[in-house]
Amino acid sequence: MGEESTNITSEPTFFVFAFFISENQRLIILATVLVIYLVILSGNLLIISLICLEPRLHTPMYFFLCNLSTLDILYVSITLPKLIYVCHTGDHVMSYTSCMVQLYFSAASGSIECYLMTSMAIDRYVAICFPLRYSLIMSKKVCVLMAFPAWFVSLVNASILPCFAHNLTYFDMVFLKSFYCEVKTISNASTSDNTILKITIIISIIYIGVIPSCLILASYIRIIYTVLKIKSSAGRWKTFSRCTSHLTIVVLCYGCGTIFYLSQSHEKEIVLSFMFVTLVPILNPLVFSLRNRDITEAIRRRIDCRITSQV
Repeated sequence: MGEESTNITSEPTFFVFAFFISENQRLIILATVLVIYLVILSGNLLIISLICLEPRLHTPMYFFLCNLSTLDILYVSITLPKLIYVCHTGDHVMSYTSCMVQLYFSAASGSIECYLMTSMAIDRYVAICFPLRYSLIMSKKVCVLMAFPAWFVSLVNASILPCFAHNLTYFDMVFLKSFYCEVKTISNASTSDNTILKITIIISIIYIGVIPSCLILASYIRIIYTVLKIKSSAGRWKTFSRCTSHLTIVVLCYGCGTIFYLSQSHEKEIVLSFMFVTLVPILNPLVFSLRNRDITEAIRRRIDCRITSQV
């Protein structure tokens, strides 16, 4: 099968060919992706439900975690269902509109996640460095003022990329070596000069990647400095352990994203993009629940209440 057509258009038909595999392998990937999708949905819905139902979890950290779980559900729901459909039917066609919708929400989700991670880092910074003033500084109003711009600005800013992508020209049939439409793949598929789009991507990376990562780094430098002043090693570990869940997700998120955008290998890009889409959403509930006493106790209370109601 050829990789391009001779006709030029601004609204092509996209074909997603992430995996060149046999029928049996396609069914294995279908079952794997379906299980991953259901695990992500159930895990993040559990986190959201617990935070909403448990008054003890109505704190800034869990408010941002609830936002993050909501975002993870949105992110995988615009990418994985199409991959499941392709594996189930063998139909690789994706309309231009569907591709632009995926492009928009994937860009918005990446931006929102970076800023939510930053908000959580600032929350941990205030909690450890200013414990006596924590409840005063991180009030409900402040939390909303930190979360709302992350969503609003990211959703507005992400609309720029589909606009630039729409002004590019493509062959009337474009074969994407990916399982979803994201800005790097669309930019490489264009037949016209995409310099402006590439400049926009670089600016976006600085805006949604570099600046938040600098704020996160600055927060953790201050946290580490405060922790090191604690005299006992047990006290230092107990204090810093309040950050380990968040730090784990930050490293995975930025690590996968950075390697993906710097990668020059199509095969590696497919694996890395799949990890970027699935790894953080599937680990978020696990990391924050298994390493968090508040979450595990909330789950235990809910189970006890359910058992008591059935007796």
